[in-house]
Amino acid sequence: MTACIRFDDVHAYYGGAHILHGVSFAIEPGERVALIGRNGVGKTTVVNSLLGIARIGSGVARIAGRALKNPRTFTAAQLGIAIVPQGRMIVPNLTIEENLILGAAPGRKGYWTLETILALFPILKERARSPGTALSGGQQQMLALGRALMGNPTCLVLDEPSEGLAPVIVDDVADIAAKVAAQGTAILLIEQNLSLVRRAADRFGVMAKGRIVSEGSMAGLDIAALHAHIAI
Repeated sequence: MTACIRFDDVHAYYGGAHILHGVSFAIEPGERVALIGRNGVGKTTVVNSLLGIARIGSGVARIAGRALKNPRTFTAAQLGIAIVPQGRMIVPNLTIEENLILGAAPGRKGYWTLETILALFPILKERARSPGTALSGGQQQMLALGRALMGNPTCLVLDEPSEGLAPVIVDDVADIAAKVAAQGTAILLIEQNLSLVRRAADRFGVMAKGRIVSEGSMAGLDIAALHAHIAI
């Protein structure tokens, strides 16, 4: 089985700044994997390596078995990866419906359509003609999730999805992650909210100083144990 995302000894840079130091991990189809750790340890650089924003100096990053060589920002989407970035990046001049339709640009067919997305997020259906930026922070996160799913990805990457959200909305994100996984989509969760990690992931990797320093299964692991893992 070909991994949706695979990193083998990846060293990544911003200019001359060496951020990732030999990162290796894989996400198989249908898996839910979380990368956890403090701010500044390189978690978002993993995402940016897929987008070509961070330069891979050595090692290999693969999407669906294809090695990324000088990837463009759209390469990941073409290969079946959808990314919900930090800050959500809702297009301000588009309605909610238009923002969602924008997510279908890769042209991949599958379960997720405008109809199934609006059924998953009733608030988006109610306000489909409103500007996307007129939504609350939590509703914008729902819109960003829906837009990503419109591309029918094989793997959904969530970069700090709980940032700035009320706990009740974080619970909603965890429920949505479970529904997405039930449709066969793998999930890579970049997150510091350990309550969300425990609910939304099957496996975890702990990052520190640009490396994955610990990995394990979420089965039977409690919040205290996760905190111990990231106190590195």
